[in-house]
Amino acid sequence: MRTAILASQNKKKIKEIRAILVKYDMDVITRDDAGLPKDDIEETGTTFEENSLLKAATIMDMIKADPALCDKYHDSPVIADDSGLMVDALGGDPGVRSARYAGEEHDYDANNTKLLAELKDVPDDKRAAHFVTVITMIYPDGRKLVARGECHGHIPREKRGEGGFGYDPVFVPDGYNKSFAELGTDFKNTISHRARALEELERMLEQ
Repeated sequence: MRTAILASQNKKKIKEIRAILVKYDMDVITRDDAGLPKDDIEETGTTFEENSLLKAATIMDMIKADPALCDKYHDSPVIADDSGLMVDALGGDPGVRSARYAGEEHDYDANNTKLLAELKDVPDDKRAAHFVTVITMIYPDGRKLVARGECHGHIPREKRGEGGFGYDPVFVPDGYNKSFAELGTDFKNTISHRARALEELERMLEQ
């Protein structure tokens, strides 16, 4: 079984991606499991595609720079993702800076408060937004798969619900009258941007 190395340490992402890749005779491990350096990867891209590729390519370079790792993972692909919220009335912000919208502390409560303040005078029919996830899978020979998933909706006028994380309390998906935080994690994961990106990745793998 071939090993695939995931940039994220998120256990849920590992579970979701492993469920897909096992069908293609691949097991998923994290960069820590692989013994890679714990250096942070600076996300300098201006798009989700650029940041996703940057993370995957940086980890691949780390593997190739270490003879022992290169030998052990000579045929292993690397998988990375980048996600965020884009609001039409803000010209696509917070976008790639979604996690750091209110500062480098990655404080999502502060991010949500800032977002609602920025949209305070925006009418209800102009509050469209969408979540984006881009997953990049890069192989040692340079081949890559790039899968993008989006979930469209709007920003309500106040935080709604206690569940989920990040911007979930301030995003209501199209076709529903509850926020991601109110809908619950299990249901959210069936319609989310990440779920759709994973579906696209699986379609690409089948081809």
